[in-house]
Amino acid sequence: MSNKTAKQPKPDWIKIKLTTGDNYQEIKSMMRSKTLHTVCEEARCPNIYECWANRTATFMILGDICTRACRFCAVNTGMPTELDLQEPERVAEAAEKMNLRHCVVTSVARDDLADGGAQIFAETVAAIRKRLPLCSVEVLIPDFLGDRNSLEIVMNSNPDILNHNIETVERMSDRVRAKAKYPRSLELLRRAKEMKPNIPTKSSIMLGVGEEWNEILQAMDDLRAVNCDILTLGQYLQPTPKHLNVEKYYPPEEFALLKEEGMKRGFSHVESGPLVRSSYHAHEQVKSAAQAREERAVSSS
Repeated sequence: MSNKTAKQPKPDWIKIKLTTGDNYQEIKSMMRSKTLHTVCEEARCPNIYECWANRTATFMILGDICTRACRFCAVNTGMPTELDLQEPERVAEAAEKMNLRHCVVTSVARDDLADGGAQIFAETVAAIRKRLPLCSVEVLIPDFLGDRNSLEIVMNSNPDILNHNIETVERMSDRVRAKAKYPRSLELLRRAKEMKPNIPTKSSIMLGVGEEWNEILQAMDDLRAVNCDILTLGQYLQPTPKHLNVEKYYPPEEFALLKEEGMKRGFSHVESGPLVRSSYHAHEQVKSAAQAREERAVSSS
């Protein structure tokens, strides 16, 4: 399964709607003026036009250089030089100007920092809450190399959703991800739920890197075994010729079947589709998780 295999032709259902109206241009200008990064741009997300046109964005903190080099990801890799202690306030200011109802905060991996950047995550959550008390805040965190204290710092900031992506099935994990380990990711999600049982946890799987159908179902079972609440499933798209080839394009019908499989397993929300990414329709996932919590509380009383 080398990168020399024949490239799969892109099917008709992989279509990106280009919407570059006033909202899109305004958000882009604001991000540049506040020297902020978004994963929307850095990871070349296919939904950037739709999300920015709807005034939603995923902020990427801790710089734009990642200490890892995952074979699916378009973010720059190298040794970071920046740690901007004012960044949490600038993110909060931008979120306030956008009048966000749901804010997603993610980061590059910062294995060069003792806490992996956990303190900056916590300060960003606090800064957003101060300016926008009614805005829900989701954090999409790296694995912090398995450091429990770093995770605790983030969990104690009480995000509305704790998101950490396993990215792929267990067999493909070492090939697809750099340094990240499948069992360690599951352990992080387990610990997060242990620390704060009422905070919904979330993870994501990208399809098309060589996994088998039964392995996807096993990954779902693995996530449910650590009480993961929310699952997103999307199609892997090769960002550059240097990255992993697409081994398969899943049609919408198969994504629909996988959504059914996920809901049968007890996830409170499953977002599944070719262009779905981890933060896509994130505000709806908050509502689903809250509703599922209420239903569980009623059924157990």
